[in-house]
Amino acid sequence: MITIKSPSRLHLTLIDMNARLGRVDGGAGISLASPHVLISAEKSDTIEVVGDSFLAERMLNAVKQILPEGEGISLKIEEDMLAHVGFGSGTQAALSAAAAVNELYVLGMSVRELAIAVGRGGTSGIGVASFEMGGFIVDGGHRFSDKGSFSPSSASRADPAPVLFREDFPDWDIVLALPDTLGAHDAKEVNIFQQECPIPINEVQELSHIILMKMMPAIIEKDIESFGYCINHIQNIGFKKREVQLQHQAVRDVMTLMQDNGAYGAGMSSFGPAVYGIVDNNEDAAYLQEDVQELLDKTIGGRVIVTKANNTGAEIRRV
Repeated sequence: MITIKSPSRLHLTLIDMNARLGRVDGGAGISLASPHVLISAEKSDTIEVVGDSFLAERMLNAVKQILPEGEGISLKIEEDMLAHVGFGSGTQAALSAAAAVNELYVLGMSVRELAIAVGRGGTSGIGVASFEMGGFIVDGGHRFSDKGSFSPSSASRADPAPVLFREDFPDWDIVLALPDTLGAHDAKEVNIFQQECPIPINEVQELSHIILMKMMPAIIEKDIESFGYCINHIQNIGFKKREVQLQHQAVRDVMTLMQDNGAYGAGMSSFGPAVYGIVDNNEDAAYLQEDVQELLDKTIGGRVIVTKANNTGAEIRRV
């Protein structure tokens, strides 16, 4: 039997949703220690996924894509994570299930090959890279001629984007707010891409400048003030600005509260509603967690947790 524990991720922003230079997407993100997906798996005469989870069907489909003909697998979902909140649960579920088959049947496939087989990474490469190596990641998007449209991963069959930059994320605390609502997904998500893109080129250029000349150096130099500045700035430009504007007012209020009450920077992951704040010590994290929980309790409900980055990627063990 094997177990696979895969990280969630924060998707900080898509970079180029204009495509004037011939490429599209690109993104920056952080792998998280929790929430995570944990599965156990062993060979079987049948194909089954056990567990009362929305991830079950996605895992079953992924298994069927790479399972050798005539073989079986019994996969059990031990722990899962929320769907459509900005953590990349679909990618982690599909890759975890595919990796289980890959390990049990010694197929020798790389994480990238698994992602292609199960159809993940067509817009953002952050989830695939998080599974493979963890850390802080910047990916280079896709040739627009290959992809052909502005679209989310769920509607794209492009191969996973190349990783341009990967660095261990510093030992900073990450306060995660999980408001009791859902982010855009499926047809609604596709429609938003079609309505909002292309993003004006000047916003793409500004965002690219911030990421290359301030955010990436801040990670290398462990400069939380500069990194926080970048996170706050990103919420007001490019595709991220459009994503934030579509949120429930309480989600935007959580972000503002974090920015005003101890977080060096706060933003929304992917299409939300998950909001994250970056702090540099446990005490500040605990105070911020309490303040945000109080706000959620008074508005739309939800919960707040404190986590760290995952700098290693998925953990695969034989037991």
